[in-house]
Amino acid sequence: MHTDFNSDDNPFIADPAAASGKKRLRLLSYNIQVGIAAVSIRDYITMSWKHVLPHAQIYENLEKIAQAITTFDIVALQEVDAGSLRSSFVNQIEFLARKGDFPYWYHQTNREIGILTKHSNGVLSKYQPIEVQDYKLPGPIPGRGVMLVRYGDFNNPLILMVVHLALGKRARQRQLEFIGEIVNCYEHVIVMGDMNCSPDSPEMAYLINTTHLVDPQHGLKTYPSWRPMRRIDHILASTSLEVHDVHVLDHMLSDHLPIAMEISLPADMEIAA
Repeated sequence: MHTDFNSDDNPFIADPAAASGKKRLRLLSYNIQVGIAAVSIRDYITMSWKHVLPHAQIYENLEKIAQAITTFDIVALQEVDAGSLRSSFVNQIEFLARKGDFPYWYHQTNREIGILTKHSNGVLSKYQPIEVQDYKLPGPIPGRGVMLVRYGDFNNPLILMVVHLALGKRARQRQLEFIGEIVNCYEHVIVMGDMNCSPDSPEMAYLINTTHLVDPQHGLKTYPSWRPMRRIDHILASTSLEVHDVHVLDHMLSDHLPIAMEISLPADMEIAA
């Protein structure tokens, strides 16, 4: 499964020729389910113990994920463990950074249960950010957050926001209101992650209608990976960024499929490797 889109498919997809001479970035968002490969609904039951206890196959799965993501410039990760019992006390973000050849990596632990789990978001990057900030998202149940990664310079930055939103509609609405306030502080923004809702949901419509973000392609189904039916993983970009080649990768190494996008930066923006 690899569906590409161009300017004829959607007005938000830029003509590649128009981006000539501009810096391009390849982006990927991936909910990796802490390295647990899933191929059917039965796996939620038969492999549930892997969410709390270590297992030998986890390293093989992470190696495959590293191979799948290594060609991208910036990777946003959700449902990744930052080093607990279930990951054999290995920080999975660091593991993927080393295996995938990403010199810069960061994690945000949002839910920690003793030594059992460190449920986190993560960023892997071939380019050096100038700042990384963590925000806790509102909601009745703690454990959701957004990472803000700033590239370029403070006067004209590229802002990358990595999110994993709540399962409940009301909580997602509050969280997207919070995210929208941050988005509107900047000109060049990308929001990517597992949002647990479709592009036509009221809460996503709210975000699009109150910010300068667009969803370049609405038809990309990412969940469940073995039979994609739901559109809950997204990469949203501000209108100031040229978007190319939006697609879903056919990598069944999680219960989600990864979603990819290529963008061109504004001509006056530079980011450091």
